[in-house]
Amino acid sequence: MVIGLLAVAFLGYMYAGSLRFMVEQWGSDDYSHGFFVPIVSLFLIWLRWHRVVRAGIRPSWWGSGLVLVGVSLYVVGDYATLYIVLHLSLWLVIVGLVLSMFGHAAVREMAFPLLYLLMSIPLPVFLYSALSGQLQLWSSALGVGCLQFVGVTAFREGNIIDLGPVQLQVAEACSGIRYLFPLTSLALLCAYLFRDQMWKRALLVLSALPISVLVNGFRIGVVGILVELYGSQAAEGFLHLFEGWVLFMATLGLLVLEMWCLSKLHRLPDAGTFADQFSWLDEPDRNHAQHLNHPATKAVGMSPQYLCSVAILIPFAALSWMIGERQDTPPPRPAFIDFSMDIGSWHGTPLTMEQQYISALRFDDYLLADYDSGDGTSVNLYMAYYRSQKKGQSAHSPQSCIPGGGWEISSHRTIDLPVDENHGSVYPVNRITIQKGHEKQLILYWFKQRERLLSSEYLVKTYLFWDALTRGRSDGALIRLAAAVEPGQNEADVERHLTELARLIQPELTHYVPD
Repeated sequence: MVIGLLAVAFLGYMYAGSLRFMVEQWGSDDYSHGFFVPIVSLFLIWLRWHRVVRAGIRPSWWGSGLVLVGVSLYVVGDYATLYIVLHLSLWLVIVGLVLSMFGHAAVREMAFPLLYLLMSIPLPVFLYSALSGQLQLWSSALGVGCLQFVGVTAFREGNIIDLGPVQLQVAEACSGIRYLFPLTSLALLCAYLFRDQMWKRALLVLSALPISVLVNGFRIGVVGILVELYGSQAAEGFLHLFEGWVLFMATLGLLVLEMWCLSKLHRLPDAGTFADQFSWLDEPDRNHAQHLNHPATKAVGMSPQYLCSVAILIPFAALSWMIGERQDTPPPRPAFIDFSMDIGSWHGTPLTMEQQYISALRFDDYLLADYDSGDGTSVNLYMAYYRSQKKGQSAHSPQSCIPGGGWEISSHRTIDLPVDENHGSVYPVNRITIQKGHEKQLILYWFKQRERLLSSEYLVKTYLFWDALTRGRSDGALIRLAAAVEPGQNEADVERHLTELARLIQPELTHYVPD
C-alpha cells in the first residue's frame, strides 16, 4: 500500500501540469466524457478480475522497461512543450506499472480497459482544428441540403449559411465535434461489450463519425428553419442548447438501433436474443469478493519487478523539478514597435490587434501592419514572437486559425524563397490560397526558430526540444504575409509581391528574432 501511494505521489508530482490541462479540457463540452473514462476502465477491470486471477499474477521485468520508455518520453514532451506526448507518456508509465505488477497474462485480460484510457486524452490542437474545420464544412453542407429539401432558400459559403436577411455561422461549437468524441467513446465501449462478429463491432465504432455528422447537419437544418420562421433569436439561448442535447440523445438511439440491426445480420448459431449479445461479461464463476481476497492478489505490489519500476520514477521526479524550474536564456532583442515601416518601396501602417486575440495567442511581442507598394498593392504582415515556447504558449499554425468566417483553404503547398536578392540560398515557406465565395486571398507563412527558417510545424517541435535541451532556448516567431487576389487579378502577380516583401524583411528579422 505504501509503495503504491509513493508511485501515485511521484506521478502526481511529475504530471501535475499535464493532468491539470487534461482536467480543464474535460471541463469543456468537447471532452466532457473524459471524467467517466477512468471510472469505466476501473469498472471493466473489476468485472474481469476473476479472469485476471485465473490467468495468473506473475510480475514481469518488461514493465520496468516500459516505465523507462514512458518517463523518457516525459522528458521529450516537457522540453518539446507537447501535452499529447506527456499524456501518452503517463499512459505508458501506468501500463508499465501494471505490467510489472501483474505480468503479461493478466495484462492481456485488462488490455481493453487500459487501451480505453486513451479515449480520455484530448487531441493535439492542430489535429483538433483540422478535424473541426472539416466537420464545420460537412455539417454546413448537410444543413443547407436539409433547408433546400424543405423549400427554404439557402446558400453556403464555407461555414456560413446565407438565408437572405440572416446569416448563420457554423462555428467550432456547432461543428458536431461535441457529439463525435463522446459518441466514439460509447461506440467503442458498446463494441467491446457486444458479443458478435468482429466486422460488426468494427463497423459500430467507425459509424460514430457519419452518425455525428448526419445528426449535426440535421440539427443545423432545424436551426435554419426556426430562424426562417421565428427570427435569429431562435438560433441562440436555451432553444439552441436544448436542440443539441435532444439530438445527442438521438445519436445514442441511432447507435443502439445500429447494434440491433447488426445483431440480425448473419446471426451466430448461439447468438440468443439481442440482450444476450449485449452482455456484461456474465460468467458464472465471477465471485469478486473471493478473487479480491485471493493470496495472489494480496501479494501484488511487493515484487522486485514492481519495486524497480517505482524506483525508476524517483530520479525522473527529481528531474521534473529541474525541468519545471528551468529558465530560457534568449539573447536580447528590440521590440517590434521599432520595426521599420519603410522597406524598399513599401510603406507600412501599423495596426492594433483586438485583446481577445492577444489573450488567445499568448505571444510576448507582435507586429501587425498593412504595407502598400507604389502600384497600390497592399500586403498584411503579421509577426508573433515567443520568448519561451512552453506548454500552451507557442506559435499557432495559421492552418488552425484560417478556416472560419466563411473562408476555406483551397490549396496548400510549400515553395522555396530566396534568402536575399543574390538568390544564394533559399528557405521553405507555406503557400496557402483561401476563398470565400468570389473573394480570394494568398498567404505565405513560415517559422523562424533561432537561426532556422522552417515551414513544417513538426520540425519546429523537433528543434524546440533539441534547442531547449542543448542550448536553454525555445524562442521563435511566426511570420505571415497575406494579400487579396482581386477579381481579374493574376494570382502570380500577387505571389510576386508577397515574395518580394518577404525577401525585403528577411535581413531585419535577425534583429527582432535573434539567431
